[in-house]
Amino acid sequence: MSHRPVKSEALGPTLGMYSHGMVAPGGEIVVVAGQVGMDAAGRLVGPSDVVAQTKQAYANIEAVLQAAGASMQDVVRFQTFLVYRSDIDGFMQARREVFLDYFPDGVYPPNTILVVSHLVKPDLLVEIEAMAVKPVPRPAVARSGPARSRRTSRRRSAAKKRS
Repeated sequence: MSHRPVKSEALGPTLGMYSHGMVAPGGEIVVVAGQVGMDAAGRLVGPSDVVAQTKQAYANIEAVLQAAGASMQDVVRFQTFLVYRSDIDGFMQARREVFLDYFPDGVYPPNTILVVSHLVKPDLLVEIEAMAVKPVPRPAVARSGPARSRRTSRRRSAAKKRS
């Protein structure tokens, strides 16, 4: 991961598993629409269970990122919507349980939590958006092996014949 967390002496420590900011070098941006606690079959995982729904939402984000050729370590920002303020602790618990696998280096992307009146379906408790920056692929290194020297030799031979 080439992203770097932003640390400012003017700010106190974060209130959880996130960074105040993230610097990401140029690359392709992957924007992940809000993901919820629905599995691949469209079934709600963990009705009335914010921990289960949060874990599923993160798994869904990971699936979208993989389909785009990115990974969770490319994430530079999360935005979380919770229906109930009382679910913040369960949301944080789910993060503690999955973030060590997603971010083994302990550098967590910024995250904003908003408490909203409802989501698109009444049983949904959490929705999480993500933004990732895929690293720019390194350009192929020009090979200077025998094929190049043969071409150069042919050009030299042709130039000698013309003179």
